[in-house]
This record gives sequence, structure tokens and C-alpha cells, in this order.
Amino acid sequence: MVTRYPRPLVRGDRIGVTAPSAGVPAGLMPRLRFCVEQLRQKGYAVEVGRCMDGAGVVSAPARDRAAELTEMLVDPEIRAIVPPWGGDLAVEVLPYLDWDAIAEAEPTWLVGLSDISTLLLPLTTMTNTASLHGQNLLDTPYRVPAEQRSWLDVVSAPSGAPIKQSASPRHRSSGFDNWQDDPTFTTFTLDEPGGWTLLDPDATELHVSGRLIGGCIETVSVLAGTRYGDLSAYAREQAPGGLILYLEAYGDGAIDIARHLWRMRLAGWFDSANAIMIGRSHAPDDPGFTQHDAIRSALADLDLPVVLDVDCGHVPPHLVLVNGAVADLTVTATTHSVVQRLI
Repeated sequence: MVTRYPRPLVRGDRIGVTAPSAGVPAGLMPRLRFCVEQLRQKGYAVEVGRCMDGAGVVSAPARDRAAELTEMLVDPEIRAIVPPWGGDLAVEVLPYLDWDAIAEAEPTWLVGLSDISTLLLPLTTMTNTASLHGQNLLDTPYRVPAEQRSWLDVVSAPSGAPIKQSASPRHRSSGFDNWQDDPTFTTFTLDEPGGWTLLDPDATELHVSGRLIGGCIETVSVLAGTRYGDLSAYAREQAPGGLILYLEAYGDGAIDIARHLWRMRLAGWFDSANAIMIGRSHAPDDPGFTQHDAIRSALADLDLPVVLDVDCGHVPPHLVLVNGAVADLTVTATTHSVVQRLI
């Protein structure tokens, strides 16, 4: 079966907003309203769901979150779904999603990052529906660097058109904007030099292709060894030419990240990989063991090219990467780029 790509988004289309993981606290509702209004000003209709409560760890009971997400994914009037942000327990939703109905419905864009990748990855591997790892709703108003694209750019791109993005010249050194004090932030503070590097110090350049898949290390690692994260089967059926995995750490210490990566490795996640992209991270080191040591522990002896400090995680800016897309990855002295083709 070929990858199912939702049709390009056009003005007048409906976008669904639901929180399958964490909801939005009262103090951040002005930011949510600002972001929804930004979408409406661009010409989209926006439907905000029932599962949005931010008073606790999750927005609603797992069955309710799954029911609402399923409803939106199978609703032919909703062309894209973008949660407000991630959270911690999207995994609770997986057993209760109606996977058969989702696979039979016309495909809909599901967009997000962080804990949302716990849903994006199995949506692609289990139903062959492309999903989009990029900005969450509360990040959507930010202007992206000229070298990159917003999720709206990608979901509205003409079918089959190549989508080229490159390393941002600068990234954010630390911290988050205070949306509670000012809900109208639209500009990231990018105050440190950017650029990607190769893990192998002797490597000078990389040119590789493969089908993209990946997500947040701390959350997608729980899928390894389960039917929701069977990358060996996915590669066999959908990517005979091999995979390009992208992975990024949010906040776990380096030793825990090494364990997560080893869990993926032992479950066969890298067996069909042509390359691995590791997102830039502000996650902490451990005494005598850095985040890059974690990467070396699990990946250095695999005889695979590994690209470090890619703009694909929690550190702004954010590449938009489509799970299921065929990608050409290039890293040379002068070019750090990824070109995706939705084929």
C-alpha cells in the first residue's frame, strides 16, 4: 500500500483543535484564543473540541480523548488537526483509537510535536497515513526562518511538490516565552549560531535518501517492541529503500536518553535505517556523560551516518518533517538540507 497523503489544505477548510495529551490551563487560554484567531484570519474555519481542560495532567479521560481524536480524524469536513501542545500521557489514548475507521477514512493531517509524536508515528506505521511533526498550535503564530517552513506551508503545498528546508543560521539558546504575560508572541529569540554536524568526526559529507519516521525520544520509545511501533514491518512494507529516522530529546538526562535509544535499537528500529537525524536539545547531561555520549553509546557502532543538532525538536526553530515522506538528506561543508517529496 502506498503512503496516504491528505489533500492540500485550502482557504475555507476546517481545522480541528483537540488535546489528546495535556490540556490548556486557564492562564494560557488567551494564547489559545490568539492562535485560533490567527488561523481564522488566514481563512480557515476552526473547530475547538471538548477535550481541552488544563486543570490536570491530561485534558480528559483516555477514552474521551481517543473518541474525540477519532471523530476528527474520520470527519470529512476536518482537513487538519493540530493539538495545542504535547504533554506526557498521549500513550493512554492508543488502545482506544478506532484504527480501522481511521485507516478507511479519507486521510486528514495530524500535526504536532513532543508527546503528540506518540500518536503521529503509529498513525503512519499502522494506517500508512502521512503525519506531520512540526509546530503545535501554540507555536503556530511564530515566524519561521526563511530556510524553513511552517506546518501550514507544508500541508497546503501542491501535491508532489518538493519541500526543501535547511539548517537555520541561528537557534534559541534557552528558555521559553511567557505566553501568560503576553499571549501574542510571534517572534522567536534566536540568539545562538545554528548548523548541523556529523557524529563521525572523520566524515566530511553525507548524501542519503529514505522514508522519514521519528519523534520525541522520551515518548516514542515506549512504542518500541509494540504493534504501535513496529518499524521493521513498516520498513519492509513501505520503505524497501530504507528509512531516515529523526529523533529528539526533550528533557531527560543523558543516561536515560541512552536507555531509550537502546530500547529502540533492541526493538530493531535502526535495522532498516539509512541515516539518523538527532535534534538539537537542551536536555541535561549527567556527570561524566553527555547527551552526545548517549548518542554514541547507542548508535556509534551501527555503521550508520548520524546527523547531530538538527532543528527538529523542542529547541526553536522547528523543521517540519512528514512521517512517510521520501527525503533526501544532505550535509556538506556548505549545505545542510532535507528535501521531502510526498510520494
